[in-house]
Amino acid sequence: MTEREKMLQGLLYNSRDPELLEMYFRARRFLKEFNNLDAELTEEKYRVLSKLFKSIGKGVWIESPFFCDYGNNISIGDGTFVNMNCTFLDDNAISIGQNVLIAPYVQIYTASHPLKASDRIVENSDGASYVTSSMPVTIGDNVWIGGNSVICPGVEIGHNVTIGAGSVVTKSIPNNAVAVGNPCKVLREL
Repeated sequence: MTEREKMLQGLLYNSRDPELLEMYFRARRFLKEFNNLDAELTEEKYRVLSKLFKSIGKGVWIESPFFCDYGNNISIGDGTFVNMNCTFLDDNAISIGQNVLIAPYVQIYTASHPLKASDRIVENSDGASYVTSSMPVTIGDNVWIGGNSVICPGVEIGHNVTIGAGSVVTKSIPNNAVAVGNPCKVLREL
């Protein structure tokens, strides 16, 4: 099994694997191009994102700067808006629905590491001195994620959800809810 296959299956993997590094460097080239384009060059920006992402819907607008690990694990639905300074660590799938609003400084993480240092730190002369695992993140349609929120690995956010600013979403949120806090909890149904 390749390190990429391990990564996508949620197993421990070496993030410094040559195939993964090639994907990482490819993403860096596209991100540099995207983040350096003038704001009014919207068609060119969309073209670059179309090469970077697994899929991107119609009318998607992403403000620069934008950051991600690989890009090719990100799918974004029609009409979604991602504001400036967002970071998507897409070591596993990040699936974002239609008409989603993502405020500035939102961070979506799929990557994680073992909590126990002796499980996390490895002797490896070929790459990283640590191991990583990953779990997908899914965000439904018509979601609004407030600024400075963090979405943790394995989280699913349902349709028609509002996540309050500054929330740390560690567990899945059902459809039609307002959720806030650290850790993020459902405040009320909509």
